[in-house]
Amino acid sequence: MRIKLSDHFTYKRLLRFVLAPVLMMIFTSLYSVVDGFFVSNFAGKTPFAAVNLIMPVMMGIGTIGFMIGTGGSALVSKTLGEGKHGQANRYFSMLVYTALIVGALFSAAGFIFIRPISEALGATGELLENCVAYGSILFLSMPAFILQYVFHSFFITAEKPGLSLRVSLAAGLTNMALDYLFVAVLGWGIEGAAIATAIGEVIGGVVPILYFSRKNNSLLRLTRARFEARPLLRACANGASEMVTNLSMSVVNILYNFQLMRLAGENGVAAYGVVMYVNFIFMAIFLGYSIGSAPIVGYHYGAQNHAELKNLFKKSLTLVVGAGLVLTAVAELFSGVLVGIFVRYDPELYAMTTHGFRLYALAFLMMGVNVWGSAFFTALNNGAVSAAISFLRTLVFQIAAVLLLPLLLGINGIWLAVVVAEGLALLVTIAFFAAQRKRYHYA
Repeated sequence: MRIKLSDHFTYKRLLRFVLAPVLMMIFTSLYSVVDGFFVSNFAGKTPFAAVNLIMPVMMGIGTIGFMIGTGGSALVSKTLGEGKHGQANRYFSMLVYTALIVGALFSAAGFIFIRPISEALGATGELLENCVAYGSILFLSMPAFILQYVFHSFFITAEKPGLSLRVSLAAGLTNMALDYLFVAVLGWGIEGAAIATAIGEVIGGVVPILYFSRKNNSLLRLTRARFEARPLLRACANGASEMVTNLSMSVVNILYNFQLMRLAGENGVAAYGVVMYVNFIFMAIFLGYSIGSAPIVGYHYGAQNHAELKNLFKKSLTLVVGAGLVLTAVAELFSGVLVGIFVRYDPELYAMTTHGFRLYALAFLMMGVNVWGSAFFTALNNGAVSAAISFLRTLVFQIAAVLLLPLLLGINGIWLAVVVAEGLALLVTIAFFAAQRKRYHYA
């Protein structure tokens, strides 16, 4: 039976609805993880470090898709909840076209300036050439990469999370198969990994356009649309928190790499890359739940259904807290296995990475509540509160921690920086939950 945004959500119904976006985000996160696995094991440590240096830049630009998708989805789902289906489709279409144009501009600029970008990140010699080779190919597929993130949210608003999952599966499995063929079999090295990822991104970004361009049985369809500044600004302002979250992660990752290069050299950068690969997958669970549940919240907010808002708030908080406990336990118990997938061939790097990951993993206890809290306020069309949580959590607290803690604890301070940042952000999130509860009637 098809689950509708207007339904009452039990735990079972809620989990069924968000399962597709959770799996979708996991498969999307596997792009860089699979690249890292094949490059590390078949191309070597220097190309692996190059992937880790340039990937935060790609993910940072991709946050435009998060901003337009999450902010636009909140606006469109609220408009649907108000019964304005024609207007919702116009907003949806305009936002998709805008994302495509912006993606093309960034694609051209990034392809032209990939070498100075790589040099600014500290790459020299062989490492620099690998960064340029990998980055120049991925910039060509940037419009599709941005669109993929846009459609992650809009598929759910269209009540088609299952279709979104199938598209993500097709893109992810294509990437994996081509990584194996290009890197492991044909020996194309880092260029092969980049080509595989680019093809996967094109599938993930173009197939949804083909679906929404034709007559379909979802709530949304691409139509002719004129440029409307006000709804575009509303969507971008509302989705800015998700953009800040992901952009800040990219900026902070670059800062981590600088600190690790200073304290541990190329091994430090490679170790952090492995930690981030596992973090991508765990974080994808929190992001997927947040993206999947946000349109439901937005719909019932638009319909002024306060009872269902209370229901969603209580159940979502329970689920993200429980997921945090489970993921932390998994990370601590299986840290050696998870790290060994990437760097077991180097005992020194393996030991450094395993130790660092065990410290870093404590952040999963709090991360889920903070990620979901920001998305919850985005769904309520309160971009200011959502952005405050994201900005403090992913930028202010993390930058302060990664700069100060190494002075006291050395390299352990780098691994613990995210734990301290998530702890401080949790206090902020709880404070906003308490302060806004009467305004939105969710508690």
